[in-house]
Amino acid sequence: MTTDRAAIPCVVLAGGLARRMGGGDKPMREIGGRPILDHVIERLEPQCAGLVLNANGDPERFARFGRPVVADTVAGYPGPLAGILAALEWMARNRPDVEWVVSAAGDCPFLPRDLVTRLHEARLADEAELAVASSGGQTHPVIGLWKVSLRDDLRRALVEEDLRKIDRWTARYRLATAAWPTEPVDPFFNANTVDDLYEAERLAATMAN
Repeated sequence: MTTDRAAIPCVVLAGGLARRMGGGDKPMREIGGRPILDHVIERLEPQCAGLVLNANGDPERFARFGRPVVADTVAGYPGPLAGILAALEWMARNRPDVEWVVSAAGDCPFLPRDLVTRLHEARLADEAELAVASSGGQTHPVIGLWKVSLRDDLRRALVEEDLRKIDRWTARYRLATAAWPTEPVDPFFNANTVDDLYEAERLAATMAN
């Protein structure tokens, strides 16, 4: 197995329901005339050794993106930890050479273009087992670097302990944090509401100028 940053694939947690936007898949809402998921993939793909999507339901709705769609392997839609687990298990089956996976939220259109490198470097510097991103003093536990070999531990936590919060699980391990500035744009800005979509449009226009 290799720990080279260039060999780390990514999973986009793309199944978030846009309840505060009237329903549907949140990553399919548009910014600048393109789905948010387009922006996410555009920023992540050059950094990753392959990219998969985590989403439940009919995978055909993501067919246009041309990426494998991996459904949760734990019933009951227990949240993003289940998506991370699904990705780790998929990698173990399909890409046994992979040791690490980076996860990112499917509603973050401004992800940093050095996300994988910085998470990898933070983990190495702290000799940690996991790494997560932060900005402006706020941790973003959904955006992190995960060790594939921890998949059985994660499954037990989800199924036997009914654990749902990511930070409760990561607290069990040596955890590194990679921090980014929030200027000119918070790279982990996520679009949860209609107002957030308007703000994302404004930010995107600013970055394009």
